[in-house]
Amino acid sequence: MTDLYQSQRAMRNMRRAAMQRGVIAILDIGTFKIACLVLRFDGPSQLGERDGVGPMAGQSSFRVIGAATTRSRGVRFGEIDAMAETERAVRTAVQAAQKMANVRVDHVIACFSGARPRSYGLVGEHMLTDRVVTEQDVARVLAACDVPDVGRDREVLHAQPVNFALDHRSGLADPRGQSGNKLTCDMHLLTVDAMVVESLLHCINRCDLEVAGLASGAYVSGVASLVEDEQELGAACIDMGGGATGLSIFIKKHMIYADSVRLGGDHVTSDISKGLQIPLTVAERIKTRHGGVHATGMDDREMIEIGGDSGDWEKDRRQVSRTELIGIMRPRVEEILEEARARLDAAGFDHLPSQQIVLTGGGSQIPGLDGLAAKILGQRVRLGRPLRVQGLPQAATGPAFSSAVGLCLFAAHPQDEWWDFDIPADRYPARSLKRAVKWFKDNW
Repeated sequence: MTDLYQSQRAMRNMRRAAMQRGVIAILDIGTFKIACLVLRFDGPSQLGERDGVGPMAGQSSFRVIGAATTRSRGVRFGEIDAMAETERAVRTAVQAAQKMANVRVDHVIACFSGARPRSYGLVGEHMLTDRVVTEQDVARVLAACDVPDVGRDREVLHAQPVNFALDHRSGLADPRGQSGNKLTCDMHLLTVDAMVVESLLHCINRCDLEVAGLASGAYVSGVASLVEDEQELGAACIDMGGGATGLSIFIKKHMIYADSVRLGGDHVTSDISKGLQIPLTVAERIKTRHGGVHATGMDDREMIEIGGDSGDWEKDRRQVSRTELIGIMRPRVEEILEEARARLDAAGFDHLPSQQIVLTGGGSQIPGLDGLAAKILGQRVRLGRPLRVQGLPQAATGPAFSSAVGLCLFAAHPQDEWWDFDIPADRYPARSLKRAVKWFKDNW
């Protein structure tokens, strides 16, 4: 725990230094694409560094000055599978974004999906010595949280205080300077597979870049796609990527749960490829041009030219009806949504005051998906696009860029985490296992 605490602190300091220099890159490493955006900040005096253990702030004083995407290589289920291929793809994206921005970038903040995230809800309490809450008291109450034995093969990615209570007053965003006797804190801890994080860091370092921060793709997608009311009243974000589908639940502007389903748009493409016996590139083209999940009588008559250059004239001139294509796609899309529903149920999502679900990510662009999702997930479903950020090219404003845009907001205004406070060396958190779900139901 101590090593992790120190490495996260080092990353935070690196981010601060990079922002003072004015330029930082964000890198979204996905299964389908790798996106790199270069951000310019307007100088340290206007960074809008918030006071308080507050929620994510909105638009910051930054603009996107470079953007590039490239087809992802060597990534499966949102995790690096072939290091050399991924390294080449990352270099390509970063170099193209730097060229557009006409500036060299040394520091990146990266996000990734997959890595089997696991959420824990922790509670800590601390008796105040001189009645007024100080920075040290916040550090001590965070240190008092019972951290579970997450296992040696797991790494803590986020450790965010999501609620403070002072005596009998709960729901405080920032207790510093207030008077009371007992300070209590609820903290959300998100752990991921340590090997996935190590591979990612190694890959980025091999590209001659320094990592100034890491974030969960599910988290940053929620930050970009949920409007302020949804983040406040409670909502879930489902980010349908290429190799993994990320889930996050927000309430009172904080993420309180995250998970991932190891299925995504690439699995739909793979089903089309196998079902129609065509190459993956052709299957992807057909999916994006003609795909859907609701068949009507018209679709029986709409024929799709498969095309190809196998040399077999009969095979290359084949046609299939759109109904047949939908028949291949729908079962897999249903499976992804049903798996997501099961994770939300396990998290106690139905205990939230609002049942809003927002679908985003490249996989959410299948026509008719919102109607099918409403049947499986519940009535309150909408398709989400990321917030508009200054300087973002038109091509990067769609749902496929939710995590990239969310990462920009995270870079500019990171929510305070455990490692932003000077935890006394003798007070590293105790270890006892408390699962998120019970905490979730008891506290909200």
